[in-house]
Amino acid sequence: MSRTATIARQTGETDITFTLNLDGSGVAEVATGVGFLDHMLCLFAKHGLFDLQVRAVGDLHIDEHHTAEDVCICLGSALDRALGERRGLVRTAHSYVPMDETLGFVAVDLSGRPYCVVDAAFVTPRVGQLGTDLIEHLFESIAMHGRLNLHARVLYGRNDHHKVEALFKAFGRALDMATKIDDRLEGAIPSTKGML
Repeated sequence: MSRTATIARQTGETDITFTLNLDGSGVAEVATGVGFLDHMLCLFAKHGLFDLQVRAVGDLHIDEHHTAEDVCICLGSALDRALGERRGLVRTAHSYVPMDETLGFVAVDLSGRPYCVVDAAFVTPRVGQLGTDLIEHLFESIAMHGRLNLHARVLYGRNDHHKVEALFKAFGRALDMATKIDDRLEGAIPSTKGML
């Protein structure tokens, strides 16, 4: 069964095509017009072994908010669609990732119930073209549209680039583990409720 999804999102603010393959090899072709976001999505793909194709045109003459938000909405939507009924999933996983002086942590539960907690403090207003005040909102957008419980935390660190990078790498690694199929479940829904 192919666990691949393509999302096309067109609004008055953005025009996005986003393809996600959960069982890829970490190949990413990303062009959003926001360089630092491209970098984070490529890291997410490489460390999660997901294949991504992302093309986004947005109202960057205003700022990066709409483009970054809508790309993450598409990521969440593609994840939800690619997971299908979520049968046989490991479902929950976590990852710690060090990035020089920084340590990031992400835990996920593909429960079908969206929730997001981000515990990260930034000292600069921007990393590249991406406002650090958007980081929490981007993870929230992924969690809401991907229907997952996502907790992200920077345990310590000094450099904001390193902090954000550690979180995206940890998210990729945690999501890779959570989306794996556990053969012992024999295709069952991984919940005592019988549904996710």
